[in-house]
Amino acid sequence: MKEYYVYIMANKSGTLYTGVTNDLERRVLEHKNKIDGFTKKYNITRLVYFDTADDVTAAIEKEKQIKGMLRNKKIELIKTENPLMVDLS
Repeated sequence: MKEYYVYIMANKSGTLYTGVTNDLERRVLEHKNKIDGFTKKYNITRLVYFDTADDVTAAIEKEKQIKGMLRNKKIELIKTENPLMVDLS
């Protein structure tokens, strides 16, 4: 069974990036190596949250839900799993 990931990356000043992927390790490395435009521009290199889904539709729905949250709600979500917001990668 294929697994999909919804994830949130952050930089030191707290800028957040939410994404979805079927290969979390590869995608995080792309962010750390500054492949992506937004994450490159804002130096977003820390994986602070991720969740799994069994199908891509559920993962995309969760991503949309997170992207629609206010910033403080995103921080609350992250801190439920990662209270110190350390790099999980």
